[in-house]
Amino acid sequence: MPSTLTPHGLRSGADLLACATPEEQKAFLADLDEASLLALPYIFEFWALPHQLPPEGQWRSWVILGGRGAGKTRAGAEWVRSQVEGSRPMDVGRARRVALVGETFDQAREVMVFGESGILACSPPDRRPRWEATRRRLVWPNGAVAQVFSAHEPEALRGPQFDAAWVDELAKWKKGQDTWDMLQFGLRLGVNPQQVVTTTPKNVGVLRTLLDAPSTVSTHAPTEANRAYLAASFLEEVRTRYGGTRQGRQELDGLMLEDAEGALWSTAQLEAGRVKELPAFDRVVVAVDPPVTGHAGSDACGIVVVGVTTQGAPQDWRAVVIEDASVVASSPSAWAEAAIDALRRHGGDRLVAEVNQGGDLVESVLRQIDPMIPYRAVRASRGKIARAEPVAALYEQGRIAHAAGLGELEDQMCQMTAQGFQGKGSPDRVDALVWAIFDAMIAPSATWQRPRVRTL
Repeated sequence: MPSTLTPHGLRSGADLLACATPEEQKAFLADLDEASLLALPYIFEFWALPHQLPPEGQWRSWVILGGRGAGKTRAGAEWVRSQVEGSRPMDVGRARRVALVGETFDQAREVMVFGESGILACSPPDRRPRWEATRRRLVWPNGAVAQVFSAHEPEALRGPQFDAAWVDELAKWKKGQDTWDMLQFGLRLGVNPQQVVTTTPKNVGVLRTLLDAPSTVSTHAPTEANRAYLAASFLEEVRTRYGGTRQGRQELDGLMLEDAEGALWSTAQLEAGRVKELPAFDRVVVAVDPPVTGHAGSDACGIVVVGVTTQGAPQDWRAVVIEDASVVASSPSAWAEAAIDALRRHGGDRLVAEVNQGGDLVESVLRQIDPMIPYRAVRASRGKIARAEPVAALYEQGRIAHAAGLGELEDQMCQMTAQGFQGKGSPDRVDALVWAIFDAMIAPSATWQRPRVRTL
């Protein structure tokens, strides 16, 4: 019962067996002889999740991108097994000389070799390799050898040659490019030497270049994909703490998040300013960047909610971006309703809308839904980048923080550079953010006057 394509997607044999009736399960197991029952725990194709199985085709590199605990290590260990093992314990497999490369030697040994999902744990007794500590290598009964290397010592890969390699957590390597290059020179044995890379994605050059190579294939899965093998308390804790953040999208969803070179905002900066609890605000502003057109194929309507505390002088004011309520609306009334709902939901003091494209129609659409809405129109006289730079400066000063759940807005922010927006489409969410901060902090600070001290 291997992995099978069902109406609900690709599922493992174990999934199908779990969904079968007790009678069907008993019948399946009863049909297996003793040898098959003993072998079943080690037949990975039966248990594997879709992202843990190698893609078809003549690839050189298979990159498994996944969140923490998504089963990447198990997939790497099982792939090595599939390369070195033959049909019987002493039969020769496809690969005879394997490189195992981790960030450090200790991590490679403890995770890739001895880990709960490492090679030794995955191997059946009659095919289990022995560990030779002094030589830092595994030796299989059929003579295949896997040698362990540290990414901190790229020169150690100069000289040895291999027909297969498993690379773990490539995106974390401090000497990533040098070590990777040395490995590629050594991966030269056999007809089609291959390598598998298991890593949580991170926007580093060596990984970007690898993913762009025509000889690379990739699979991807979030942490949740492997939830059956993870503690429920772990999933609840990490989702509560990191859900909706860029760090969560990278570490849990396994997504490659890119900061454009020279971006006005960075992932590290935004994560450093994350807040868990909202303070009491003196004002709440909802800003809207309406799309040029109002149909299903339009750009999103940027809708961003910002709260600000204005105690003391302007340099003491602080703001928190509370919500990104942006929508792709099928009509002007749809985005207008979404904006007014956000205003009501947060007890907003004002709704600000850019009217360069819609003019008086923007206010008309909003007042058709709520005639008494506190509204102010703003008109852009400078380009997007010129408007965004003063807001970015407030972030650099640590005066603006983010609540969780702003991943798509933050993606756009990290693609805004001094040369323009480097992402796809229009930075509608960033435009709305800029107008919200302008109305909540920048414009009021320009007219602020220090309170007079009365003297006797």
